[in-house]
Amino acid sequence: MSGHSKWSTIKRKKGANDAQRAKIFTKVSREILVAVKSGGPDPDNNSALKDAISKARSVNMPNDNISRTIKKAAGGTDGDNYETVVYEGYGPSGVAVIVDTLTDNRNRTAANIRHYFDKFGGNLGTNGCVSFMFDKKGVIVIESEGIDEDEVTMDALEAGAEDLSESDGVFEITTAPEDFHAVRDALDGKYELASAELSMVPQTMTQITDADHIVLMGRLLDNLDDDDDVQNVYHNWDMPNDME
Repeated sequence: MSGHSKWSTIKRKKGANDAQRAKIFTKVSREILVAVKSGGPDPDNNSALKDAISKARSVNMPNDNISRTIKKAAGGTDGDNYETVVYEGYGPSGVAVIVDTLTDNRNRTAANIRHYFDKFGGNLGTNGCVSFMFDKKGVIVIESEGIDEDEVTMDALEAGAEDLSESDGVFEITTAPEDFHAVRDALDGKYELASAELSMVPQTMTQITDADHIVLMGRLLDNLDDDDDVQNVYHNWDMPNDME
């Protein structure tokens, strides 16, 4: 899941068991396939592929797997029939949720997403019903241990970043979407990037005070994450620390 604490998501993915890791790799591979089909196998000339490779590395996907996926996509038909579909809705207590999917069967995916929202106290809405509550941003995460904050701040701002904050043992750097690739490329190599991707960042957060709603919201996010067609889930839930 993706929300106000993306680093907790990365840590959870890195510590996933074999079955969870295989599912994550499958999702990232699908992004790589689609990127290659739309823009070619050279990441230097295909920003979408470069983004997908960066995401693959952030979840510890082996380089051999990445290379095989790129070659498979360049030489075959895999990825031709996938399309991007975005769903928006409300979770329990009015939490705003955006779900990015890559699907080869729109009817199946729509039915599954609607089922999750209905089952766990939410309501699937129409396009645009919650996206106005989010800003599209580049988000780059660097583990802060051993890194001088002034130095990374200066490097990030000089490269064109908008802001830098430190929490949970990481620096989180935000950029305008159009500056994301330049900032990432400037920082990559000088620092080890834990994560770098375009994201939907909530403008304000929503707290859930009802204990039952907290459980339902957690189950909604878990079920969305487990769906093979779901690539990213963004929300504005101010999650309790013990759930991150």
